[in-house]
Amino acid sequence: MTDGRASGHRVAGVPVLMARPPAAITTPLPTVLWFHGFRADALAHAAELERCARAGFLAVGIDAVGHGARTDSTIADRIARDGGAMPLMLEQVEQTVHELPALLQRLEADDDADLSSLSVVGISMGAFLVYRAIAAGLSLRSAIALLGSPAWPSATSAHHSPERFRDLALLSITAEADVSVPPAAVVHFHADLDERYGETLMRRHDVLRGAGHLLGANDWAHAMSLTHAWLVHHGT
Repeated sequence: MTDGRASGHRVAGVPVLMARPPAAITTPLPTVLWFHGFRADALAHAAELERCARAGFLAVGIDAVGHGARTDSTIADRIARDGGAMPLMLEQVEQTVHELPALLQRLEADDDADLSSLSVVGISMGAFLVYRAIAAGLSLRSAIALLGSPAWPSATSAHHSPERFRDLALLSITAEADVSVPPAAVVHFHADLDERYGETLMRRHDVLRGAGHLLGANDWAHAMSLTHAWLVHHGT
């Protein structure tokens, strides 16, 4: 597709929704991976992918393991059995992160992805994915994590690997009244990064005042404006 509209594909066995820039431009293309929230899918962010494509990105929304085209029918039972969604979510985050190297290799070979200009965006579970992918060593130009946390009860928690974030253009967006993923961990993480490596315009934490985890239309539009501006400024 070259008209900026999102279309479904499988890349290295992973179901994705992909949008390419509508105009003929020089390749390879700066690339953004987009990670959805828990029990959502890539299609939920078709409009955002198309907006990124119009800005010149190869925009790739990924169905996380157990979601979208590969929905796990046992999710509800597992949540009840494990006493909540967090253990399952973290398992799916880890599995999805492990798929990224093969996925990126195919995007580079077949779809003109420029892996030297790679960015990631994630919402809720997708933000956990963003933090985890960075901690796992994914090489990025920029990253935006919305409504997620860099800290969780596991050795894989991203806050254990601050050195991976040192030279990254990182934007974290949290909601002030979020009880599902309270913003305190992001506050502490950004403060720790600033203390270790110094304050920088390449690192920013924005708070949506009065907002909860499920954003209203105005807060969502504001968060997407911040995200788009960060990608255009730091990701190309």
